[in-house]
Amino acid sequence: MNLVRLTVVALFAAASLGAHAAENIPPAQAPALAAVVSNSVVKVFSTLRRPDPLKPWTKAAPSSVSGSGVVIEGKRILTNAHVVGYASQVEVQASQSGDKMPATVVAISRGMDLALLKLDDESFFDTHPPVPRAKALPDVGEPVFAYGYPIGGNSLSTTKGVISRIEFVPYSYGNSGLRIQVDAPINPGNSGGAVVVGDKLAGLAFSGVTNAQNIGYIIPNEEIDLFLKNVATGLANDKLSIHDDLQTLENPVLRQFLKLDKSVEGLVVSHPAGKDAAYPLKEWDVVTHIGEYPIDNQGMVKLGQNLRVRFQYHLQHVTRDGKVPLTIVRAGKTMQVQVPVSGPRKLLIPDLNGGYPSYFVYGPIVFSRATAEYLSFLSANAPALNAFSFNANPLVTRRGDQPDAEHDELVVIAAPFFPHKLVNGYGPHFASVVDSVNGVHVKSLRHLVQVLRDLKDDNVVLRFDQRYGETMVLPRKAMLDATDGILQDNGIRTQGSPDMMEVWNGKSA
Repeated sequence: MNLVRLTVVALFAAASLGAHAAENIPPAQAPALAAVVSNSVVKVFSTLRRPDPLKPWTKAAPSSVSGSGVVIEGKRILTNAHVVGYASQVEVQASQSGDKMPATVVAISRGMDLALLKLDDESFFDTHPPVPRAKALPDVGEPVFAYGYPIGGNSLSTTKGVISRIEFVPYSYGNSGLRIQVDAPINPGNSGGAVVVGDKLAGLAFSGVTNAQNIGYIIPNEEIDLFLKNVATGLANDKLSIHDDLQTLENPVLRQFLKLDKSVEGLVVSHPAGKDAAYPLKEWDVVTHIGEYPIDNQGMVKLGQNLRVRFQYHLQHVTRDGKVPLTIVRAGKTMQVQVPVSGPRKLLIPDLNGGYPSYFVYGPIVFSRATAEYLSFLSANAPALNAFSFNANPLVTRRGDQPDAEHDELVVIAAPFFPHKLVNGYGPHFASVVDSVNGVHVKSLRHLVQVLRDLKDDNVVLRFDQRYGETMVLPRKAMLDATDGILQDNGIRTQGSPDMMEVWNGKSA
């Protein structure tokens, strides 16, 4: 299933909704619901300045997007993170209003795709009350009304459908949660729009499926409540994760190999997250319960009579003091263990998480740290991906690795060399990973800048982490002397990002 998270998303009910939907939703309900909700669903206008990872000294050109939002308790407006992420300006406009009101993003969770806005003028909320939010999950088959501002018009749109499915699935790397499927597609313009069951908010529209009809998704209130709790307590907005690799217990030969009784169901530990003897899980352990909840052979737990979701759903409910209670079977014996959990594990190549890339210019060379956004140039470039793999470039070979004793992060040549005689005769090193400078192994971008700052040698010797390729030898003093001119010629205001300039100027190690 190819989920595409659109910048702006809308729920648009097909003209030929099934007869079951038409029968279950009395037409008289729509006007009544619209009167309650229309005052509280707003159009959100954002001007975005996204990063340009291949030119880290600048930002991407401004782009304008629109989405939807809904007034909730506490004089706040709830919307999707992808509507306002990297926003330099946000405005909201109420239904039937001719004015746009300035807004500020006060909290954002990209992993959960949720964001909170506040208004400069809070008198808006005197006439635009919050939409009451449901306390429980809706049932499959229940009718829904969706409100928002899909493309093609400026007025509030109301559509209808039914709940098709409820699942617990990944939202992004390291963040999973409940997702409600409805039988209306998701189109640009309604992202962050209210989806109502009965007379209460059931969740926010947030994504759709390409090349499919009548499949749209909403973020339910249970996820929204967790986000709001994290905001109120100042906690990180990432969901808890268990970092052990687990596999299903469906194969009969695997069960025979483990000498399991037919009554034992659960998941098999294939790779424990910890390797030391004290770590509570071992290879071939069978995890049968999370807290008091039994796990079946597909890794699912039951919620009520007619709903099964992945067992990780209960992590948020049963974890205490950073540990989740699990029941396991080890060598035929049942025992209880406490397994550490945390947010998403750290990666050697992380994402920017809403920030902008750090960089440092040294002569005609631009250094930066490798990020998921930086690697986007490889996504649809099979020849480049093949070449990087063949040359054992760590951008490919270490994509899922964690930081280790040798690397806090990977340092890359962020862009093609600026034209200059100092690099004449050397091949292109765009996206090469720096291994060492004058024999000093590079652990991070900050470390690289520190090494360059403290060099006294006549030459700078750059080696790269790859199977084949050249080593660069550059005159140190000439590189320093050329830097200011190169910055001016290319319209770059500063030699490095603020964090790197602190290191270069000796204010930070």
